[in-house]
Amino acid sequence: MLVRPLRDDEEDAEAVRVVSAAAFGSSRVFPVPEDPGRAARHRERYRHLARTDPGGCWLGVDEVSGMPVGAALSLRREGTWGLSTFVVLPEAQGRGVGRELLAAAMVYGRGCLRGIICGSRDPRAAATYRRAGFALHPAMLLTGPVDKARLPAPDGPVHEGSAKHRDLMDSVARRTRGGAHGPDHDQLLRDCALLVVDDLAGSGYCYLRPDGRVELLAATSRRLATRLLTAALLTLPDGTPAYVSNLTADQQWALDVGLTAGLDITNAGYICLRGMRPPAPYVPSGAFL
Repeated sequence: MLVRPLRDDEEDAEAVRVVSAAAFGSSRVFPVPEDPGRAARHRERYRHLARTDPGGCWLGVDEVSGMPVGAALSLRREGTWGLSTFVVLPEAQGRGVGRELLAAAMVYGRGCLRGIICGSRDPRAAATYRRAGFALHPAMLLTGPVDKARLPAPDGPVHEGSAKHRDLMDSVARRTRGGAHGPDHDQLLRDCALLVVDDLAGSGYCYLRPDGRVELLAATSRRLATRLLTAALLTLPDGTPAYVSNLTADQQWALDVGLTAGLDITNAGYICLRGMRPPAPYVPSGAFL
């Protein structure tokens, strides 16, 4: 097996997408809706990370066939290291490629005070992250159609956000998770709707995908986080299921909103942390942490 840096081109991005789809498949905690633009968005995300963090993105290739068999994509943001993608094809597991990929990605995180991974339910992955020194925090998923009649109106104004709110968002992220998302806002703003709160009580923001998935939410208080999540769920078209994932036990405010909206709770993997407590109030992005 050969482990080499991921290139910022369509070929390598498509290789990561294909390997990810084959590796995760039916193990996903929520269904993937039919969306012709989904593949293109995934390739854009992989290329974004290959550009911003070339030292943290690696591809595993079978030297005989030349076929990609695994990938590890990581990022560094202001002293916070995150593992965005870590996949190995089932037929290539047990041959050392996953160990080499993860080691290469983690070298990129040397010197970072904090580390975060949104891990799957795979027990082998969980064991790998624990052996690497991460604390495992069981995570939950809220999912289902939103019963808007049960949700009270937000307790204050929520505005549509844009690129002009980047400084606000980075300030909130530094306060909640210890590091701003910086260049990742470029990709998030292309793929998601953005909701923002900013008043005398504090600030916060929420990225919401068209398929009903809350991609990322951060706020300076549980009250504002509750307001943002409520507003996000109320904006979904009738019949569109909501998905709010990566919720640790520290996000009880999110569970309360979801239960009020009639969503179901499911166990769904782990938030793996090193050098930090679970950020709160905070819903991490699986891709951008």
